[in-house]
Parts: sequence; C-alpha cells; structure tokens
Amino acid sequence: MSANLNSVKSVSTIDSTNILVADDMRALDQAIRSHLSSDVALVNQISDYIIGSGGKRLRPMLLILAARACGYQGKQHTLLAAIIEFIHTATLLHDDVVDESERRRGKLTAHAVFGNAASVLVGDFLYSRSFQMMIEIDSMRVMQILSSTTNTIAEGEVQQLLNIGDPEVDEATYMEVIRNKTAKLFEAACQLGAVLTGKDEATEMALARFGRQLGLAFQIADDCLDYEADSETMGKNLGDDLAEGKPTLPLIYARARASREQREFLDAVIRDGDIEELPRVLEIIHATNALDLAHRRAEEISVEAASCLDALPDTAFRQAMLDICTHAVNRNR
Repeated sequence: MSANLNSVKSVSTIDSTNILVADDMRALDQAIRSHLSSDVALVNQISDYIIGSGGKRLRPMLLILAARACGYQGKQHTLLAAIIEFIHTATLLHDDVVDESERRRGKLTAHAVFGNAASVLVGDFLYSRSFQMMIEIDSMRVMQILSSTTNTIAEGEVQQLLNIGDPEVDEATYMEVIRNKTAKLFEAACQLGAVLTGKDEATEMALARFGRQLGLAFQIADDCLDYEADSETMGKNLGDDLAEGKPTLPLIYARARASREQREFLDAVIRDGDIEELPRVLEIIHATNALDLAHRRAEEISVEAASCLDALPDTAFRQAMLDICTHAVNRNR
C-alpha cells in the first residue's frame, strides 16, 4: 500500500512542478523549435520526430529550476535549457544506433524509421547546432562546462561499449560509466543554473553535485525498470539491457549473491545477450533480492542529492527539485 501511495505522491509533485515552470517550459519549446530549422528537409523531419516523441524534458527543466531557485530573472536560461535538450537528444540518436534499439518512449526509434546513417548525422547536426547556440550566451564559463560535458558523455558511451558482454563488470565500473554517460548532463544542467546567476563557487559546486547524484539515482532506477516494468511503462521492451549484453546494477548484485551454478548461468547470458533466458534471469534477480538492493542504492544516492540543496533558499523552485529526487527513484513503485 505504501508503494502505491508513494507513486501517487510522486506523480502529483511532478504535476505541481510542471505548473510552476509552465511559462518557462513554453519558452523552452519555442527556443527548441526556432533553433531546429535547417535548409535540409531530412534534418527537420528527424529532429521533429525525436524532439516531439514525448519526453518529459527533465534535464532542461532542472536547469530552469536551478536558475530560478538561485533567483535568476533573465531569459538566457531557456536558451541554455534548449542546448541541454539538444545535447541529450543527440546522445539518444547515437545511443539507439549503437544499441540497435527499436523502441524508445513507446515509439519506433529514429534509426528504425530513417536508418542508421541519417540518425547519426542528425545527431551530429544537433551537437553542432548546440554549440552555435552557446555562442549566443557569450560566456566562456558556459562553453567550458558544456564542452567538457559533451566530451565526458562520449567517453561514457565508449566505456559502456567496452563493457558489453562482460560479466566481470563490477559496481565501481558500472557507476563510473553512468556517472559519465548519464549523470554528467544532469550535473551540467544544475550547475549552469548557478553560473547564470553568478553564484559563488560553493553554491555552484553544490548544485553540480546535486545534479550528478540525481543523475546516478535516476539511471539506477531506470536500469531496475528493465527487470520489473512493462513495455508501456518503459516505452521499450522488458529485458532490453539484457539483450544488449549490458551488465547493469540489478545483474551485478544478482551475480554477486548467486550460487556458483547461477553465476555461471548469468555469465553465459550476459556474454550472449540471450533474451530467451530472461525468465530464469528474473528468478535469480528476485531470489537474490537484487532489485530491492539496487533500489535502495538509488534511494541512498537520491538522499545525498537532496542534501546538496541546503545551499539554496527555501523556495517553491527548491522544493520542486527535492520532489524530482523522490520521483526519480519511484517511477514504478
């Protein structure tokens, strides 16, 4: 019963956040649409397809909330938020090609519709367009943070690629990958909210750490969904990570607590990406309590993220950021 109540509370707080930043999110949408335009029709077609695919735009929303929580009253935050969304969208286009993913957010992925080459090249377009937009901000500090961020994300992608099919991947290695691949953009989004308002270094670093820890918790919770949610909830198929040979935290915990026979079975499944063995994999995950342990780890990191917001004044924007911490780890609980 308590899990259901938490889920209801999580949904309601996110609804409240959407209302709080409704004007800013409309301005964000306008910024995205105005900067997507290209003389190449296919670029417009694919960009519209992926941008309009129903994402919650959590990362740009966090930038907006962080800026407002720091007292920002200008308009550059929506342009920066659009840049964050473009970078995120570019990574999705490239991710889906690398992972050969067929569905995202309940729709066919861009590469499944338009092909690999077009998806990769439009991802490149979004990256380059985001850097054009950074020039409009006219801040070397912003350029420094975002150029470092995109480089780190690319490193995270390569790290994950190297780990595919490797059953020996441990928790530390997994955490390094998601810190680079996922959490880095959360970190940049929140840090830039402080940079825009000229906050001191301590506040800037507190917001950066908030974003980083939130991103870690978000990704762990997302990886748990791959072993417990239905395709409608996830927008992809149950066991996709397993099929791709990705040893995420639930599998890592299950393997560490499994019997020798179970471990050898899991190792073979990870190496082969054998989705046909998903039912037995799920049995081992549940028998070893791996999902609960992974969720607990996500919750611990989420609490660490929330504590970073002590650096901010008590406002509705700060509260909304705290609410997102709760939502991030309770999306299907």
